[in-house]
Amino acid sequence: AAQKKLMAAQAQLSSSSAAGAAEPVVESRPTATQLTRELLRSKGIAGLYKGLGATLLRDVPFSIVYFPLFANLNKLGQKDPNVKAPFYVSFLSGCVAGSTAAVAVNPCDVIKTRLQSLQRGVNEDTYSGILDCTKKIWQKEGPTAFLKGAYCRALVIAPLFGIAQVVYFIGIAEFLLDMLPKHRG
Repeated sequence: AAQKKLMAAQAQLSSSSAAGAAEPVVESRPTATQLTRELLRSKGIAGLYKGLGATLLRDVPFSIVYFPLFANLNKLGQKDPNVKAPFYVSFLSGCVAGSTAAVAVNPCDVIKTRLQSLQRGVNEDTYSGILDCTKKIWQKEGPTAFLKGAYCRALVIAPLFGIAQVVYFIGIAEFLLDMLPKHRG
């Protein structure tokens, strides 16, 4: 939706500079259901999985960096190996590990985001896959393009994973699972 809005604004700017002032374009925001229906109609079931390979390329290395880093940082806060680290250590360990992993895999996130774009602007490239996307970004924008958004991503991911670790530390998931009815085998 944001891309459509940006493209409409670009089209409006180019038409207003060529033909004087134009009326503003009003876009309604499509719902997730509308987007899903449109994807199914235009691209079939495969359209729902566009960019899956790039998503896995980002998420698997993220987990490979995040979980061992969190475990080691959290272990530093343990006074005794048999006692959990204090919750604030789990929070800070989750924040540091999450932001570090987010920055480490940011190049993969840039590629994933470009591949999953539904609409392209007039001057934007189209990509045939991960390697084509990587090559075009490298050639046209340089290596620093792979770090676009890394700072913001780290700022979002840090508290998210810090809070997730505190929730795990407190045992909320175990409490909720214990409330489920038990199946007798």
